Amino acid sequence: MQRFLDIVLSGLALLLLSPLLIPVVIILCLTGEGEVFFTQKRVGKGGGMFGVKKFATMLKDSPAMGTGTVTLKDDPRVLPFGKFLRKTKINELPQLLNIFFGEMSVIGPRPQTQRCFDAFPDRSQAEIVKVAPGLSGLGSVVFRDEEEMMHAASDPDHVYDHLIMPYKGLLEEWYVANRGVGTYLQLIWLTVVALLKPDSDAVWRAFPDLPPPPPELRAGLNYPGGASRDAA
Repeated sequence: MQRFLDIVLSGLALLLLSPLLIPVVIILCLTGEGEVFFTQKRVGKGGGMFGVKKFATMLKDSPAMGTGTVTLKDDPRVLPFGKFLRKTKINELPQLLNIFFGEMSVIGPRPQTQRCFDAFPDRSQAEIVKVAPGLSGLGSVVFRDEEEMMHAASDPDHVYDHLIMPYKGLLEEWYVANRGVGTYLQLIWLTVVALLKPDSDAVWRAFPDLPPPPPELRAGLNYPGGASRDAA
């Protein structure tokens, strides 16, 4: 059923969004470095690598510059029009093609580069590769302000490797254990909510049994109740 919904939703989205996608292609051809699409190898279902598609938003050699495949808020490698595309998530829309052809799903763990995937604990890695990666998903909704959290950190690599990815791994494990059409539809709705109201705590209310985040991350994740919720 989820694969059927993926085909229908991605096909309809490509058709309905074509008036938006075509101008974006034209603007990218005329600005920046003239690149329209960016394809990057990511870890997919079964642990194999596939090419995830995005609109180009950064300098061509950005993976070899600065923080590599980890992007910070106000990252100087991001092109001017790319900032708008990333802010609105329009840069992710070419992944509708990945979904239509079965490499991804509308909802699932976000596909990671090998470096970022390796930052997940081993148990999380083993669970994540059981399902198709998603255009959006639980980890994406909860960590919608991840770049800003990284930007505010004095040691971004430490925060990413020792706080963000271990907890995100727990969230993706929860998703794999609780996946189904109901969860799929709820996460599509929560993705819309997160885009329209980034400070919403709707995901915590929708899934009250999610593992609580570590104290260091709670403020940035709009986690309600703080330590009192653990006791509950």
